[in-house]
Amino acid sequence: MRDDVLIRVQSVSKKFCRDLKRSLWYGVRDTVNDLLGRDGSAQDLRRDEFWAVNDVSFEVRRGECLGLIGRNGAGKTTLLKMLNGLIKPERGRIEMRGQLGALIALGSGFNPILSGRENVYVNGAVLGMSKKKIDAKIDEIIDFAEIGEFIDAPVQSYSSGMQVRLGFAVATAMEPDVLLLDEVLAVGDTAFRIKCHRRISRIRRNAAVIFVSHDMPAVALISDRTLVLSQGEVHFEGDTSRGIEAYEALNEKTTYRPDKGFIRCHPPLRSFEIAPIPEELPFGTPVVVDMLIDSTTHLANVAFRVDVYNMAGIFIANGIAENPKGIGPGKTRSHIEIGPLPLKAGRYLLSFSIADAAGEFLGFSSKSHEIVITGGHPGTTTDCQLDVRTWTNVDEADSFRAAMLHQ
Repeated sequence: MRDDVLIRVQSVSKKFCRDLKRSLWYGVRDTVNDLLGRDGSAQDLRRDEFWAVNDVSFEVRRGECLGLIGRNGAGKTTLLKMLNGLIKPERGRIEMRGQLGALIALGSGFNPILSGRENVYVNGAVLGMSKKKIDAKIDEIIDFAEIGEFIDAPVQSYSSGMQVRLGFAVATAMEPDVLLLDEVLAVGDTAFRIKCHRRISRIRRNAAVIFVSHDMPAVALISDRTLVLSQGEVHFEGDTSRGIEAYEALNEKTTYRPDKGFIRCHPPLRSFEIAPIPEELPFGTPVVVDMLIDSTTHLANVAFRVDVYNMAGIFIANGIAENPKGIGPGKTRSHIEIGPLPLKAGRYLLSFSIADAAGEFLGFSSKSHEIVITGGHPGTTTDCQLDVRTWTNVDEADSFRAAMLHQ
């Protein structure tokens, strides 16, 4: 093994049983087989068993942070527990070099009856720190965790945020060679998360870090590359931006997608139609949308509105443009320019609406168009105000399109 590789995982697999009684029986049989030196049933699934982790391989070098991401139940925590030595893999090999620091569960390793100070010494000893070293670090740990006078209170009286702060402070105080972090920044305020990011950045210069989180901006900020797990198997490994896109694509497969073409009109509108728009747009690119409107009367001072939603139907951004010239009567072709779109990479649904001078909705196209934004940093903020302008002059809109094509 080369000196810079601190974590090497080769074809590691772990299975569990869904039935408790059968799981206990399998456990007894496997223990006996281990004692007798038999291979047992490590290669095959028995009744009610499933692979929580299946044939996973990767390496992490010194100075590198691997973002481990995936949907709930993908096998992330199981993999970390094997890396931490808490459970044994069914097959495969794990090689780790140097001192290990891990925080893979809320309050992991804490005795709820003992005080915070006593738990610091117990956990420090488990992590390989001598009492002399803990004595030298105790004030720093208490200060970083922001526990203060509560350090001598029982841990069972701590809030979830206090437990995470103390656990993170202990796990990182010894500046380990290998650091495993599982959702440790999900609990806690913004100020503490910033402190954690700074400490991780300092530690990783001489360590290998595996960071598990569902917070994609945090993954993008900390990780050099990502490993995406899906149903216990490696779905993607490589560049962080592409890894986050792969993770979000997995989420989109299970999200609710409204029926396309849901359009409503109210008098004096007879029809309200949105022409096809590009399905794929680069980050920061504006787009022109054609709207075909048929009205029985002239409408003055109308306003067009664009709303953006993610694939789960959650509101992301919007923009409004007024058209003092109005529309109609009869059939009118209007245009709105949206952008440049400041949305991070991913899929989105667009809704379009038109309102009269009194603010009453006359036409509404609900989440009728899906677009894909490509490029851009995966941590880009999506909640924003869109810049929207409108024309009813066809030549003006066509001139804008032509200018875009020549940029």
